[in-house]
Amino acid sequence: MRNLVVSILIPFILLLNFNSAIAFDFAPEVGDIAPNFQLEGFNKNIKSKKIWELNDFKGKWLVIYFYPKDFTAGCTLEAKGFSELKKDFSKYNAEIVGISADNKDSHESFCSEKSINYTLLSDPEGVISDNYGSWIPPFSDRNTFLISPEGEISYRWISVLPINHAKEVLNVLKKKI
Repeated sequence: MRNLVVSILIPFILLLNFNSAIAFDFAPEVGDIAPNFQLEGFNKNIKSKKIWELNDFKGKWLVIYFYPKDFTAGCTLEAKGFSELKKDFSKYNAEIVGISADNKDSHESFCSEKSINYTLLSDPEGVISDNYGSWIPPFSDRNTFLISPEGEISYRWISVLPINHAKEVLNVLKKKI
């Protein structure tokens, strides 16, 4: 009887531990150095630039947000929210960068059609998204990171909802300055 109870309990305990592992958050923590990146992208205001990296934003606050796909309802809502507040972010020496698995041509169309006024980067293999704990193949998960001018993660939002997210990020930035 005792062996039967043990044989039932052990798989149950392992199952509980397994579920905990699935829910584990792999994103960088506040205070961590932001993972570097070098990605192709598009910015309608800087059409000659093809490749962006973290060092391009040194000395500025940087909002990096990961999103699943150009032209989808939630992603459009989130992107337009950041576009509408771009001037406000600029007042606080902050740049905005969106990253998804979409290619540069998709980003260019998305920026043109939806009036996106900041940089969108392409991470088709999800390498950088994964470094930020934001990759659920074949898409980036909706996570956002506020990176300080010194290159540290200052704040993070995991699995965010797109509505009013840009305002929430701006409010946190204001408190950090």
